[in-house]
Amino acid sequence: MSTLAAPPIQTSLVEVANERPPKQYLVTRVWNQWLLSLTTRLAQAANILKVTRVTAQTASIAATAFSTTIGAGLYRVTWFAHVVQAATTSSSLTVTMGFTDGGIACSQTGPAMTGNTVFTTQSGTLMVRCDQATPLTYATTYASTGATPMKYNLDLVVEQLA
Repeated sequence: MSTLAAPPIQTSLVEVANERPPKQYLVTRVWNQWLLSLTTRLAQAANILKVTRVTAQTASIAATAFSTTIGAGLYRVTWFAHVVQAATTSSSLTVTMGFTDGGIACSQTGPAMTGNTVFTTQSGTLMVRCDQATPLTYATTYASTGATPMKYNLDLVVEQLA
């Protein structure tokens, strides 16, 4: 990724092309170069495609496609899971991402969250290469023991990298 230079704030933004009417005002070469480098840098930045939030869940989530159409390419999926109500006895939660790469269905599962307190959290980031028009999915596996069920929130972000 390229580094963006500081804006040339000590340089005039426009210059007069000719003195006779009508006058034309042009962006100076220094500003033109900086603006071009800005647009190049922005074009290289990750593009957030989808943000999903699931709250107060008390069950597993079956494989669910992010509700956005994706093309072939490189993506970053980031998640944050948080136990917001502990179970009476014990609980477990795992987060799984699914994708297709080269025609092969793949998945990656994070470690089980077994802390069973409201301080139990987990976050993770996964880089995946996806085939054209194949679903990128998320799922959870949930277990809870006792009269009071464990409740959790799940936040997910999908970014297109390339």
